[in-house]
Amino acid sequence: MRLPFPVTDSQRPRVCVGLLSGTSADAVEAALCEITGTGGGARLRLLSHVSLPFPSDLVTRILGVQDARSLSQLDFELGEYFARAALQAIEKAGLSPSDVSAIGSHGQTMAHHPPGAADIPSTLQIGEPAVIAERTGLPVISDFRTRDVAAGGHGAPLVPYFDWVAFRNPEAPRALLNIGGISNVSLVSTRLEDSLAFDTGPGNMVLDGLARRVSQGRLPCDVDGTLSRQGKVIPELLTELLADAFLSRPPPKSTGRERYGDTLVEKLWTRYPERPHDVMATALELTVESIARAYETWGSPRAPSLEAMYVSGGGTRNPRLMERLEARLAPLPLRRLDTLGFPEGAKEAALFALLAAEYLVGTPANVPSATGAKRRVVLGKLTP
Repeated sequence: MRLPFPVTDSQRPRVCVGLLSGTSADAVEAALCEITGTGGGARLRLLSHVSLPFPSDLVTRILGVQDARSLSQLDFELGEYFARAALQAIEKAGLSPSDVSAIGSHGQTMAHHPPGAADIPSTLQIGEPAVIAERTGLPVISDFRTRDVAAGGHGAPLVPYFDWVAFRNPEAPRALLNIGGISNVSLVSTRLEDSLAFDTGPGNMVLDGLARRVSQGRLPCDVDGTLSRQGKVIPELLTELLADAFLSRPPPKSTGRERYGDTLVEKLWTRYPERPHDVMATALELTVESIARAYETWGSPRAPSLEAMYVSGGGTRNPRLMERLEARLAPLPLRRLDTLGFPEGAKEAALFALLAAEYLVGTPANVPSATGAKRRVVLGKLTP
């Protein structure tokens, strides 16, 4: 594959910033990493991690954008926030932009319509890379999902490549679970082509939306699980939610706000207006049960001798969610990703530092066994 610039020597360290804002749309996460080698021989060292929260009015606009003009303005406005986060991560590490090879920016996903969910599969992330490049003086690699979608894949999940590079164990397969707005799981072992990864369903997204309504906008999420802990599961509602066709669909599969966002939250809120905490308890159980069933249906048969499941993402900060998940998955060990020596809050941003580094050396970084793509491709587009 011909790249638009000379390929970097993969054995020379590449210092890259990874940027993203997740489906919760609450902050930019930035991770500065040093990557040496490529593919199975890649080694990644985290140099710094920062989180730059969005103002509440910006979160509202991201979640409620309805026209092309607003979307265009948000694209450029978010570029400013992403650039600021990148510069903060560089400064925190005691480096200057001249020490950095490139920035890898995932941006903020505004639409994701994978194969099977739309006649024309598509995905859209914003956070203008030209703005990031102008503000930082660094080349920016962005739009990591689109090439995989063009190759027939879902463009998601992208994280199994990082999980394989950073966390594979030659002795036994591992599961890496991320509970963000959407939950996704990777099963990785020695060979990349044996990896299995997919979205399991909702993570914090439904809980977050309900928490905002219960608290009349004062709380962005179910802080410490205090709201869901006050309620009791509504059995008939849980049964109905678990009958959602996405949850029984075999991998490869991915989903997003279109399925588990405000439309579903509003439906639940108006259906049980007198039982808000019970609805929240049910939403928490939906997350737990959908993760467990996904592992039992597709993960356990593929990797029966799993070492453990390592968890990252905002869901780890909800004690009630973690308690229920640990009980539901027992006797499978459930551990925080931090126990592997990597800060769980930095993982997703570090993924995009790795993908940028692999772009620089021309290494394909999608995982067709996870996304369903026809072939392995180099991910990303360059803004010099």
